Amino acid sequence: MAEAYERFRPGYPAELFDTVMAYAAQPVRTALEIGAGTGKATRLFARRGIAVTATEPDEAMLAELRKHVPEGVRTVRAAFEDVRPGERYGLVYAAAALHWTAPEGRWSRVAALLEPGGVFASFGGPIQLVDPAVGEAVRAARAPFLASDEMPSPDGTPPEEAMQWPGTELQRSEQFTDVRQSVIERRLTMTAGEYVGLLSTVSAYLMLPPSEREQVFDRIARVLPATVEITSDITLHVARRRRER
Repeated sequence: MAEAYERFRPGYPAELFDTVMAYAAQPVRTALEIGAGTGKATRLFARRGIAVTATEPDEAMLAELRKHVPEGVRTVRAAFEDVRPGERYGLVYAAAALHWTAPEGRWSRVAALLEPGGVFASFGGPIQLVDPAVGEAVRAARAPFLASDEMPSPDGTPPEEAMQWPGTELQRSEQFTDVRQSVIERRLTMTAGEYVGLLSTVSAYLMLPPSEREQVFDRIARVLPATVEITSDITLHVARRRRER
């Protein structure tokens, strides 16, 4: 699975880093990453001079991460719930990983890891086929196994609402202020095999039994053209930890 994440998941653009830093409006020297996976986002921040501590519970993911990140990135094998407060960071962020964390006490744990005035950032987004006919063929192919391959909002926010999760929770949290949401548009072209490989890293498919996963990927592969175009827009949420009084 770690190799599939590294091979098929797209990296993150410089525009994402620039947007987070513009929001911070002050130098960010240290960061903690929640659920770093193979380090796609780790690279974005570490290569721009931030001392990143990458946390990840899966040892295979961390092993893959260590092959690709700059020297000096600190790795910690731990689920977010097991990260012990101590050091505080200028930035805590999660790249398509926050939905795996336990909701109970989530924001208190994040706040405890941030310097007063420090920034929290969460970013990710669904993968959607550009061609409506191809999209419909894929929906029909996966229908016996999945009605949708998008995860529902963890707090039940309807998709038509202007503010989406986790911004909704951040707005309700007493520990955070100045919650903002923005979208970085991204369009990619890939082979049919690469697209199926990318789907193999998507949460909705990972939650299927292995035998069903194999069947649904085979069905999808049969209806795809040689290459597909996808939108993979990045929805970014940022918030600032309230300063202590």
